[in-house]
Order: sequence, then C-alpha cells, then structure tokens
Amino acid sequence: MKSSCAASSCCSNNPQSEASTIDSQTSSVSGSMQLSWIITGMDCPSCAAKIENAVKGLNGVTRARVTFATERLLAEVENRAGISDDILKTLQELGFSVKDDAASETAADSFLKKYWRIMSLALFMLVAVLIQGTFPVAGNVLFYLATLWGLYPVATKAWQLAGSGSPFSIETLMSIAAIGALFLGETVEAAMVLLLFMIGEHMEAFAAGRARQGVQKLMALTPETAYQIDRDGHKTEVSAHTLKPGDIIEILPGSRLPVDGELLTPNVSFDESALTGESVPVEHNPGDSVMAGSLSVDRVARLRVISKPGESAVDRIIRLIEEAEERKAPVERFIDAFSRWYTPLMMFMAVLVAFIPPLVFAGPWVEWIYKALALLLIACPCALVISTPAAVTSALARASRNGALVKGGAALELLGSVTTVAFDKTGTLTEGKPAVTHIASFDRSTFNPEPNPEQEVLRLAAAVESGSTHPLAKAIVARADEINIRLPVAGEVEAKPGLGVQGQVEGKTVVIGSPRHLQDSIDLVAGAQQTLEQLEEQGNTIAVVTVEGHLVGFIALRDDPRTDAPNAIAALKAMGINSIMLTGDNPRAATAIASQLGIEYRAGLLPGDKSAEIESLRKQGRVAMIGDGINDAPALKTADIGIAMGSGADVALETADCALTHNRVAELADLIGLSRATMTVIRQNIFLAVGSKAVFLVTTLLGMTGLWAAVLADTGATALVTANALRLLRNRSSNTKKG
Repeated sequence: MKSSCAASSCCSNNPQSEASTIDSQTSSVSGSMQLSWIITGMDCPSCAAKIENAVKGLNGVTRARVTFATERLLAEVENRAGISDDILKTLQELGFSVKDDAASETAADSFLKKYWRIMSLALFMLVAVLIQGTFPVAGNVLFYLATLWGLYPVATKAWQLAGSGSPFSIETLMSIAAIGALFLGETVEAAMVLLLFMIGEHMEAFAAGRARQGVQKLMALTPETAYQIDRDGHKTEVSAHTLKPGDIIEILPGSRLPVDGELLTPNVSFDESALTGESVPVEHNPGDSVMAGSLSVDRVARLRVISKPGESAVDRIIRLIEEAEERKAPVERFIDAFSRWYTPLMMFMAVLVAFIPPLVFAGPWVEWIYKALALLLIACPCALVISTPAAVTSALARASRNGALVKGGAALELLGSVTTVAFDKTGTLTEGKPAVTHIASFDRSTFNPEPNPEQEVLRLAAAVESGSTHPLAKAIVARADEINIRLPVAGEVEAKPGLGVQGQVEGKTVVIGSPRHLQDSIDLVAGAQQTLEQLEEQGNTIAVVTVEGHLVGFIALRDDPRTDAPNAIAALKAMGINSIMLTGDNPRAATAIASQLGIEYRAGLLPGDKSAEIESLRKQGRVAMIGDGINDAPALKTADIGIAMGSGADVALETADCALTHNRVAELADLIGLSRATMTVIRQNIFLAVGSKAVFLVTTLLGMTGLWAAVLADTGATALVTANALRLLRNRSSNTKKG
C-alpha cells in the first residue's frame, strides 16, 4: 500500500494515477490527514452508505465520504500509525477491495474471484438435483449444505454491517429468509434464494459499472506522464503530478494533454470532443489555452503549463461530479429518508404476518411464517434506492460528454422546471470578442502634443486597461497593439465593476467608463451627446474616456452575436421557455443586438440591477441566469439556477450551478431537455420499484408467489430501473454530431 504526501484537496492528485497507485493524500493541518482510495465492488449508492457508516465508526476517523460515481473513498483521520490499515481492513471485512488489489490480478484470476462461489453453489445444487430423484435424503442433505455454503458469506457480511451501523441491510434480510426456509424444511428454495441473490448482485454491479462509464472515461483522459522540456531544450519523461505552472511540455500527435496549457506552437488542431462534445478538431494559435484531455491531431506541440496539480479542466470536472452527489435532488432526498424507515417497517410487518394469523385466526404456522419470509425479501429497498441516483449519474455523465457540467441532482431537477432564461449579453449571446469600430476625440487641449488625437485617446485608454481581462478592455489594448502604439505605464489602477476603471497616466487621472457613469462630462461638450447616440444606434458599445474630469473621446466597440444564439433562443421558445437579455450596455446597442436575436431585453443595468431583475422574474416562475463575467456572479446566485459559460471568470463558474464548458449557448435547450427526460425516467423508475413491491406484496399474502418470486422481483426490478436509467446515456445533443 502506497502513501504519499499531497495537498488536502480531495482532487489534488490525478484521478487515473490515483486509481492505479491508491494514493493517500495527507494534510498537516492540526495533525490530521486526508486519505483516499478507489474502491471496487459497489453495486449501488446503498453500498457507499454502508462503507461510510463503517469507516466513520472507526477510532480516529473524523469524516468519511464515499462517491458512488467515481468509486472514491475520502477520509479525514487523525495522524496516527495504523489508521490506514484499519480502514483497509474494514473495507475487506465488508467485502470491498481497493483498485490495486484488482489491478494486480490476471483476467482469469479476477473472473474466478468474482464468480467462484456462485459457480460452486450452482454445482452443489446441480448435483443435489441429479441425485434427489434416486436418493431423496441425500439430495436434501446436499441442498442443506449448499444453503449453508451460500449463506456463510452473506450472513458474515450482514453481521459486520450490523456492527458498523447498517442493521437493516439486504444481507440481513437474505440471511433471515434463508435460515427460516431451512427451519421450514424448504431446502431447495433456501439454496435457490441465495443463488438468485448472488446472481442479482452481479447484475447490479454490471449495471452500475455501465452507469459509471462516462465518469470513468473522464478519469482516464489524462496520461500519467508527460515530456518536459528543460531550459537547454532537453526532453525528459516525468510524472504529470510533478508539473507546475510555467513548465514547458511537449505532446506528440495522437497524444492527450495531461494538464491545462498555453499553446506555444503555431496552428495546432486539438480534438476536444471528450470534454466538449464537439467532434470537429479545433485549431489553436500561440497564446490560446488548451484543456487537459485534449488530443493533438496533426503535429508535435509545445505548451506552457498553466494549471496547478489537481486543478486541470478534467480534475475540476471530476471534482464537480463528486460534489454533485452531495447535492441531491429533492426527490432523491425523499427516497433516502423513505428507505430508512421502509425496511424496518416491512420487517415489523413480516413479524405480524408470521404471528397474527396463527395466534388470532388459528392459521397454519408454516404457511404464514413462509409468507413472512417472502415478505422480508420484498422489503429489500435496492430497486427504490437506486432508481434516482442511477438516473442522475447517467444524466450527469451524458451532460459532461456534451460539454455541460451540472453540480448535482438538485440543479438537474430544477433545470427542467425553468420557465425563463435570462442571458447576459457580452460573451454569452455575443462572441465575447468585441472590436474597436470608431474613435471620436474632444477637448484636444488636454492632450500631449499629438498629431493624431484619436490615437491619443486610444493610447490613454489602453494604458489604463492593459491589465484588465474584460473583453472590452482587451479589445482596446488589442487595437493599440495593432497600430503599434507604445503605451505608458499606468499607476493606481482601480476597477469599479459595471462603472469603469481609472488610473494615473503621466501624472493625470484617466477614467474609462460607461456613458451613464460619465454623463456629466459628456454634457459639458457641445455635440458629444449627439455623437454618442449616433454611435450607439449603430449597435456600438461606448467607452467614454476622460482626463482630469474632461471628456477627451469615445471609443466605440461592437461585439457580434454568436452564430448559435438565434437557434438557442428559438429552441427555448419551442419548449415554452421565455428568454430575456440583461445587459449593462446602453439601450440603443442592446436594441440592435436584441432585434437580431428576437429576444426581450433590459439595458443599462448595474450588477445589483441584474439581481433585482432576476428577483422580479422569479415571481412569474423558475428562472435560470446564464453569464460569464464577474459582473454576473450576483445574478447567477440570485437565480434559481445559475449557468456559467465555460470560458468565463472563475468566480462565475464557482457561483453557478451549471457550466457550459464548450461555450455554446445552443446546448442550453438540450441540457434542459435532458433534465426533463431525467425526471421522467426517475418517475418511471419509482413506479417500477414501488409497483413491483406492491404487486408481489399482494400475491405473497394471497399465497400466489413465494421466496423465488420475491427474490426475482427484487433483482428484476433493480435491473429494470438501472437499464431504464442507462437510456439517458444515449440522450445525444441535437446540436452536436458525434464523430
């Protein structure tokens, strides 16, 4: 067993590497450690709950969390010797193993380990059937021995689970039913019940593995090693975990990027379909950011590492998926609560069925005890417990493959009930790549000697905006670079979100802001207001430039709508969802964009105004807000569902409930459609799970079905709800064609 020191973040190591090395992550804070393992053998979320309860009960464990989707156990423990071994021993006693154990086995060994008890039990029973006709006593003895053989591991696990805080497990129910059948002399049924139970468990494990495939493919995207280029140009193969921001790496054609990087090689095409769902390779130029997991298509590429260990695009996606399990949908939380009292209640009913009819109505003891045992098997809540998480996990995996991240079942459920979508304009409905279209200059007396006053306006503005990441600021600086303007150094730069930015340039206070913010300066210059209105009517956004409070010029910028925006709004309308654009831009520019897209709008909004508009819209129904900037963070938080564009600011991504990593608004309708489909599947699954229990409860009490049928009902219902949930994996985006 390996242990290695790392940061205490739950995803501070590459997931694929963790799967193969079983890294234990350690934190030195207050003498505590955080350990993690990849676990095998979990069939459903109830298995995760059993492990959590058992590990939490260990001395020295302060917190434990098991993520079913990624099969990861995270434990915060006291820093003492042997704690890791105690956890591993507990896992082994519960019948689970860590990834290393499985990885070291051959395929044949793994097959025998999984199925040897089923095969031996089936062989036992086959021999018993063959000799029972000739030697009935010997046949019954063999069935009795077969039952004990199959019962031993089930009863042992039931005892261990009861001791670790899970007394009402399926293993407990199976053990009681099998032992009861033996006492009634039903040796054939006792053995068959155990055989069907074991087969059902493996069916569940197979189905659960299919549901987790989408997540596992993500975890396998990033390679464990990379070629690092040193200062002398020498190439060395190193562990991807050792890479840090600023390192230079090289990837070959057909290889995937292990970390997020800034491209240094010109004109390299990357296949990003595994992360964004876009099947067509995307050509990148030097300076472009490329996500981990992207595959170089056509040439050797060099990149500068820009992500810290454990913080690449793939790591963040996996972390969001893991965190998503804690953000359960309301229906899932209800089912979890329901299942906690459902099984004890059914066990109590079984006791009543066993005793009340014989004692009160003089019914035959054997008959009613047999019915009570069948009722115990019907009491297994597996199908009901897995009905919702199986659908949610499948939907989250499908969404991530389409380039959308949803932070949990709660957000997924809410998405389907949205009645209004509020869009930010810049970078969301528009390309987010504004360009300078016109410069107007005024009050030239404030300039330094300069033959071209328009260039002087641009020079002053670009100097102050040079450190900003806002799309408009970057466009101003890009225009200055394009015409080779040498920029002075700006000092005391201060940004005011939604208003503007100011700084000291060559001893003078230069302010770049919105017309509303600087209206007083505009009003002091004759003809300035008329020029402003003319530029805005052409669809421009205006940056007003002042020096020492005097208006010196306007910089007009225009950002064209995204090509997929009209289709996105039309698709939402077809689903009965209203769309509205919320922008801080001027009303005339907003009108120009809105008319092209066919959308309502509110213009001239500050960040607080956007939140107020969202609150107003929420009175009419559920509202989703989609944006990409720091200014959008308050509105994203105010909305019922906040959706961030993947290229947006980190604060927007952290605040939002969902993120579109591919930067295409056209996928929004598909995401909402996926949410609605998921809720339909969940309702179908609950009906299947509860309906099958109700049917077999009645037929059992009427004497029409027995132990075999009860086990088949449980395993069959579990298989059905899981298979139904897996249909969501095939819910492909209508806007993305897979290659």
